Amino acid sequence: MIRGLLGRKLGMTQIFDKDGNVFPVTVVEVGPCTILELKDAPMKVKIGFETIKESKLRKSEAGLFKKVGVEAKRYMQEFNSTDNKDYSVGQEIKADFFRPGDYVDVIGTSVGKGFQGGMKRWHWSGGPAAHGSMHHRRVGSIGSSADPSRTLKGTNMPGRMGGKKATVQGLRVLDVDVENNIVLIKGAVVGHQNSIVSVNRSVKKQYKSLDEKRAVVKHKINPMKQSKANVKGKK
Repeated sequence: MIRGLLGRKLGMTQIFDKDGNVFPVTVVEVGPCTILELKDAPMKVKIGFETIKESKLRKSEAGLFKKVGVEAKRYMQEFNSTDNKDYSVGQEIKADFFRPGDYVDVIGTSVGKGFQGGMKRWHWSGGPAAHGSMHHRRVGSIGSSADPSRTLKGTNMPGRMGGKKATVQGLRVLDVDVENNIVLIKGAVVGHQNSIVSVNRSVKKQYKSLDEKRAVVKHKINPMKQSKANVKGKK
């Protein structure tokens, strides 16, 4: 089975469950994705997402779609797969690939924030805030003295923030709208609105039904603390 699909982050909203609990969710349009190529060593599946005019592609890219006999796609990506026997070139995979209760890892590009200072970029606590310190938000010393007489590579300093590939792991699928290819994922997903994301089945967490309730753990009561509470009139 293929590990994941491409999708587009549409935004965030909130939903309510059967018990009236509210959950923040990210709305992701997942698919339909078209299989463009199947590979055996290593086993991978190349998929395309979002139709585009053929005139907007390079000749080499347009030739690939003509070869496999599918419409031109704007985005292409390879995903790992465990078994390709159920797939064929030109096959469409829709949002029903996921089901409520699945755990997913979402990969995308974080929101770019431009050039930022060290306090915002690296969460520095800052210098003294009293009058006359002149060191409220500054960088401070960044190098050693005689040895090694240079700034060490990797030192946290002001610079470009965001705009990098990032992964959010262990998010849960709360609902799937197959007709509109919409997947509601609990929590925040990396990237700005309308950005392209890769939704993959979680590596660390397995499917768990949404109807399954969390077991309530009863902790042992310390008899000494309980006796003191009784003395004070507490139960």
